[in-house]
Amino acid sequence: MPKDFFGGISSVFKNKDMVQIDYVVDEDRIIGRDEELESLAQSLYPATNGSKPSNCLVYGKPGTGKSLSVKFITQKLKEKAGENGYSVGIAYVDCSQSSSETDAVIRIAKQLNDPDLSDVRIPDTGLSTGQFYQRAWKAMDATHDISLIILDEIDKHHAYDDLLMTLSRAGEANKLTDSSLGVIGISNKPRFTDKLNERTVSSLGERRHVFPPYTANELKEILEARKDAFYDGVLEEGITARVAALSAREYGDARKAMDIFRYAGEIANENQSETVKDEFIDEAFERAERDEILEIISTLPHHSTLVIQSVAALAADRDTEKNPITTTEAYNLYQRKCSIEEASPLSERRVRDLLEEAEFLEIITRNTKAAGKAKGSRTIITLVDDPEKTLEACKLVEPND
Repeated sequence: MPKDFFGGISSVFKNKDMVQIDYVVDEDRIIGRDEELESLAQSLYPATNGSKPSNCLVYGKPGTGKSLSVKFITQKLKEKAGENGYSVGIAYVDCSQSSSETDAVIRIAKQLNDPDLSDVRIPDTGLSTGQFYQRAWKAMDATHDISLIILDEIDKHHAYDDLLMTLSRAGEANKLTDSSLGVIGISNKPRFTDKLNERTVSSLGERRHVFPPYTANELKEILEARKDAFYDGVLEEGITARVAALSAREYGDARKAMDIFRYAGEIANENQSETVKDEFIDEAFERAERDEILEIISTLPHHSTLVIQSVAALAADRDTEKNPITTTEAYNLYQRKCSIEEASPLSERRVRDLLEEAEFLEIITRNTKAAGKAKGSRTIITLVDDPEKTLEACKLVEPND
């Protein structure tokens, strides 16, 4: 008789999707973001009457409700505009998963296109970036009065300057003739616009919206609002308060809170426990920490991972307060790792560029310190996260180039 692999499996989850950070909840489950939602609504309001909305840049630490709030308010805007007789199309691009400007434009065009209305076909390949843009413009004009393009984690896109420039100038450059376009960029880094071309900044003319970290009480409310992801009675008393307290310590991060909450349930399932116990929280926290690092590193080229792995290995092997890590040491270990892999190492100058990118992503910090009389200065590298967790995450990353 064939074995039933699934027959004996039980779960503490009733609706696991509810403890995913990207799950769009009802308005009464969005906690502590009334002011931010009202501010976004003010910027986007013209679209409800068929006019061009303001471009927006939404900032805040990870897990502060930026993406959830933007998705919620744009959906409400679409409904309101529909009541007023206007069609609003929404395209969402996770820029951390978009490999190029062309890829981003294809994703945008496919989401905003209705071939029956536009007579436009959007292939996966075979056209230049400019040709894909042309088809996107035609699709927008034929299909919607207003197109809203949400660029989540925009600072992680390799061509964010070109992308923002082209999209923000669509009306001014007469690319769109029968519709309007609004851009909403979401970023964890308030200063990422410092790297934008002045023309892009001028063309974007954005309104800025800042999302503060959640308090421990707000995080507890958020988790309480998601408790029906679990079956009644499976959560031990005090679980939500404990998870909220851990996450508040990490800059009020709702994403981290949700991950810990979900992992605690998964650990309960793995242990065939009928309840989510307090003792599962510490292991859930460890998993969330590792996966947070993994999420960042997994988007990087392989040589960047080798450089970060080198820094983490050095940090794991010493007291960095007494014996700090220098760029030269990191480069030497990186070269040895390349030799083991039989890969050609990049130049030290190029590795310095990769370290600069790692600093921008807040994986490391760098400080220049005097090296002593007549010795000039040296750059000290500090790993932001735990070395062992960073090394574990690096080992889980598949080569990305």
